[in-house]
Amino acid sequence: MNSRLVASCITAAVMGTATMSFGAGFKIAEQGAKAMAMGNAFAAQADDPSALAYNPAGIAFQKGTQVQLGSTTILVPQSDFQGTTRLSPTATSEKANRDIFIAPTFYATTSMDSLPLSFGLGVNSFHPLAKRWDTNSAFRDSIQSISVKPINFQPTVAYRFDDLKLAVAGGFDITYAQVSLQKMVYAPVQNPSNGAIISPYGQYGTLGADATATGYGYNFGLQWKPLHNISFGAAYRSKIKLGLEGDANFLPGTYGASLGQPKTTASTDITLPDALTLGIAYKPTDKLTVEFDVERTGWSSYNELNLKFGTSLAVFNNNPAKKNWEDVWAYRFGTQYAITPKIDLRAGYAYDTTPAPNDTVGPELPDADRHNFSVGTGFHNDLGSVDLAYMWVHWIDRTVTTPNSTGIAGTFKSDAYLFAAAVTLKF
Repeated sequence: MNSRLVASCITAAVMGTATMSFGAGFKIAEQGAKAMAMGNAFAAQADDPSALAYNPAGIAFQKGTQVQLGSTTILVPQSDFQGTTRLSPTATSEKANRDIFIAPTFYATTSMDSLPLSFGLGVNSFHPLAKRWDTNSAFRDSIQSISVKPINFQPTVAYRFDDLKLAVAGGFDITYAQVSLQKMVYAPVQNPSNGAIISPYGQYGTLGADATATGYGYNFGLQWKPLHNISFGAAYRSKIKLGLEGDANFLPGTYGASLGQPKTTASTDITLPDALTLGIAYKPTDKLTVEFDVERTGWSSYNELNLKFGTSLAVFNNNPAKKNWEDVWAYRFGTQYAITPKIDLRAGYAYDTTPAPNDTVGPELPDADRHNFSVGTGFHNDLGSVDLAYMWVHWIDRTVTTPNSTGIAGTFKSDAYLFAAAVTLKF
């Protein structure tokens, strides 16, 4: 048996897990219904409790105590593939199974009467994901199923300089993630007596893995309102290191009987990238607000993944998987129009670029540059508000012309649909 090649297959499988766990091109920027309706261009406005996710300095200009409960329902990308894979050297067609993922959010803010000081707590999920291909698909050697269930806690404090019309904020990020996957392991099969190749790509069995991690980071925000109709926003979220630790198990298949059914530990270190957001909002009239944001995400921090297994799978150690991701930019535009003093209409557009190069894109992450189109509405009064939003995400066709490191050559097509709602109560 060529243990190094088997190890590479297992490494690729767990690499998919780690990648999904911190979002890659699948980062969920939609952390509030109002902002989502405006293409997530919200760093300069930041005028409801979801500011904690977009620009925490915004809570300094919000009065009293507010509590917001929200939820984003994500129809997980319906990805189609046309091309070749290691298991299907002739042209094939594959379609990912459709899933529904619900990402709830909770935000609470309060401002002191005697001091220009505000406090907030956010609970949300920046990277909830799920992906399933048929168990017998041409991608089963890369991934069969994967799910990531993270939750982030963000305590925050903000201070307002009234004379300068300026607010600053700082807080901590505490992220806990649960990750699971399943895939089949394929590798060349050798004759144990003479080393001759029996099968160039034989099925050894099924690998399953579950892991958890807790990581810590920080965030800063700044909001400046030099004029009554112009505001600027800046927000920074730091890197977070996740030390994934969990269990791996292996069920032998056609050629895997000699491996037994080992159960052991698996671990790796993953660094979530930092992100910087800059925004400007302008009100040309009392009823109309427009905003433009840019966001830089430092994905170059993720250039490889090095996995470590326990004793029974130690043969698979020392096989770092190269990713070579790049820093990327997102561009967002949003608008809001008050048709009455209590009803707003909203729309937005965003363009996100992918960090994954052609050589590492695969079925667990069929990512590409994307267009995001959104609409929504809001109803509000002195007691609170209700916000609704819809977004269509269209990935530009991703074509790999020659077989890459994941063994694919072909075109991925993907779309996703998001629905969000939030209820805010004011006290």
